[in-house]
Amino acid sequence: MRLTRLPALLLLTALILAACTPGSPAPTAPAATQDLPTSTAGPSPTPTLTPSPTPLAAPVVNPASLRGLTLQVWQAFGGPAADLFTSQAAQFTAENEWGIVVNSTGYGDYTSLFDAMNTALDSGHAPDLLAALPEQTLAWEALGAVVDLKPYLGDPQWGLAADASADIPSAFWAQDNVDGKQLGLPAQRSARVIFYNQAWAQELGFNSAPTTADEFRQQACAANASFLKDSDQTNDGKGGWVVDTAWQTDYSWLLAFGGGVADGSAYTFRTDPNLAALQFLKGLSDKHCAWPSETPYDSFASRTALFVSADLSELPAEMDALQRHKNVDQWTVIPFPGPQSRDLVTYGPSYTLLKSTPEKQLAAWLFTRWLLSPESQSRWVEATGLFPLRTSSLGMIGPYRAADPQWEAAVGYLSLAQGVPQLASWRKVRYVLEDGLTTLFQLNLPVAKLPSVLEQMDSMAQELK
Repeated sequence: MRLTRLPALLLLTALILAACTPGSPAPTAPAATQDLPTSTAGPSPTPTLTPSPTPLAAPVVNPASLRGLTLQVWQAFGGPAADLFTSQAAQFTAENEWGIVVNSTGYGDYTSLFDAMNTALDSGHAPDLLAALPEQTLAWEALGAVVDLKPYLGDPQWGLAADASADIPSAFWAQDNVDGKQLGLPAQRSARVIFYNQAWAQELGFNSAPTTADEFRQQACAANASFLKDSDQTNDGKGGWVVDTAWQTDYSWLLAFGGGVADGSAYTFRTDPNLAALQFLKGLSDKHCAWPSETPYDSFASRTALFVSADLSELPAEMDALQRHKNVDQWTVIPFPGPQSRDLVTYGPSYTLLKSTPEKQLAAWLFTRWLLSPESQSRWVEATGLFPLRTSSLGMIGPYRAADPQWEAAVGYLSLAQGVPQLASWRKVRYVLEDGLTTLFQLNLPVAKLPSVLEQMDSMAQELK
């Protein structure tokens, strides 16, 4: 997907430049924010959602007919996750009581997997199970290829127990729950978070992490102001938040300001809350409270950035940078703060069953259920450093939690978690968001032109949709 982004970025840049001509109408003031959603709950590692009771049951299958069945499973996990998945597939093959054999095929990325799956559907040689991105699953659901998991979840013989269902965080359930169907179960979830230097903030006079956008701005600007007091003019633009326009970061900021990108099946970038979010970010940049860095890990570790946004999987890279810089500052991770709420956008692949025979569908479900067991999930967390998909697995990884307080802090914010738009076109439109904000900072557009950016993003999203 990234290979197709350059033409979109060039087109968006051209459209924005065209909109930035003299005589453009002045933007209207953003609406008051008193109706923004609030998030007052404190951090909690145990958000839950029990699936709705259903009278449906999985197709009747004689367990004996499962013996010797071979499952074709496709995935695009990388690094330690890929190695562990291969190991777990072999373990399930060796140990499961039904004699099911799992053959796993790995792809280099999710775009390659998506293309291969589309080809397989055309040829009639699709796999039985995939670990694919939720928006990809929606494209295959539109073709009638995806199994609704609700009958399996509620089956008295093969389903998940009520306490097991409640053990999976609610945002993870909700991502694949579409039009009353459960189109997938979480396979892996991460999030974009903000690394925050508590020790440096305390020296600047702040005793707690920012919980609102205004507090974030105060601390970021205080960090920049501290550099204006020394004799080194080369650091005068540093100190606050390192500008980051990854789409998950952009989307997190929009949600924190009460905005979003979709209303039902339509994309709606040009809204007052979204405009307020862009005005906030551009204001940070204009006041030198946000600045670009090609080495954000080192900027954080060298105390030239108080805040750095990064993926949860990047915690080890930041820890390595801190060691290189011999920095022993106390630090943590926080969610994205808005005027009245904080938000955490979780994202990752889900297990999707494809329609085949009752026997193969049940076999694929049994493998999926095993992968989501607390024991399997405890190994997954320790190998990947990502979110636990089962809350109960936290009790099995005490040493890991004690050794990684930043990861523990991130898990504590799962009560704030939200997913991404449930639209198949999101696999393309998400980069409109990323490219729009990248263009905003690269062109150093004035605040008065921000409505034009959002309007052009709406136009491009509609074309891609």
